[in-house]
Order: sequence, then C-alpha cells, then structure tokens
Amino acid sequence: MDNTVRRILRYFFSGTLFIVPLVATAYFVYVSFRWLDNLLNLPYPGLGVAIILFAITAFGYLTTNFAFKTATDWFDHGMNKIPLVKLIYSAVKDLLGAFVGDKKKFNKPVLVRMNKENSLYQLGFITQPDLTALGLMDMVVVYFPHSYAFSGIHYFVPKENIKTLNIPGPVAMKFIISGGVSGFREG
Repeated sequence: MDNTVRRILRYFFSGTLFIVPLVATAYFVYVSFRWLDNLLNLPYPGLGVAIILFAITAFGYLTTNFAFKTATDWFDHGMNKIPLVKLIYSAVKDLLGAFVGDKKKFNKPVLVRMNKENSLYQLGFITQPDLTALGLMDMVVVYFPHSYAFSGIHYFVPKENIKTLNIPGPVAMKFIISGGVSGFREG
C-alpha cells in the first residue's frame, strides 16, 4: 500500500512538472494577446500581435535596405542630440543589440574566480574585452545576470581570474537565469 501511494505521488509530481510550465506559458501568451487586442480595440483575438509582428518585420526589412539605412542613421543621430532622450534611447538600443543583431554581447560565457581563498566562482559574460581607453589593459568587463530576474551587475575583472567556457551563450544564460536548475543542455 505504501509503495502504491509513493508511485501515485511520483506520477502526480511528474505530471505537475509537465503541465505547470505548459499552462503558465499558455496563460502568459493568452493574457498578452488579450491585453494587446484590448489596447488596440481589435475585434479578432490575436490580430494585434499579428499586426505588430508584421510591422516590426517590415521596419526590419526597411532598415536593412540601403535607402532607408541613411534615414535610420539620421534618426539615430537626431535622437542622440536630445539630452534625456539620448540616455534612454541609446541604453535601450544597446540592451536590445546585446541580445539580437550583429553586435550580440552575451555570446562569451566565462567562469570568474570571485574569491581565491574560498574557491568561489561565478558564471558571467564578457561584454567589454578591451579597456585600453581606460588604461586597464589587464582587465575586462564581465556582466553577471541575476537568477529569475531581468537584472544583473557588472564588474571590472582581471583577466587572470577568467576562464573562457566552451558553451553557447544562450545555454549559459538559461543556466544563470534558472539559478543553475536547467543544467547545460540546449533546448
């Protein structure tokens, strides 16, 4: 009898591990679609997301076209002339560029020795490999994302404390964000 109860509990928790992330993801997508459709006051569910995806893709196409490249450069230059707007615009643009585009920044995962006495290490990403402009030839900037958050902290780290890891950036990011629970598997 006791063995049967354990087996049933194991099946229940196994089902929970499958169903809860699936339901949470579906609920998040559903709420996002409803919010966007209500915001745009559209009659058909999902139409708002389709319109936004189309618009973003169209702008992406146009900004890679040579004729519009000049216009986007002009727009960037204009945005960077306005004092407070420059701060927000350039920070958001750089942050998005760190994840997508030609200048991805979270593609160099490293293991950093944080404390030599206690053999304490932390996983992070090199975001600035060259600090010669600051006179710091033997240092790099490493960003350490926080687990279960969209935040992190960066440190100037001596190169001697860094070991480059041979894993893809997205796998390392998933490992950090999950608090180490996900392991180092892709997918």
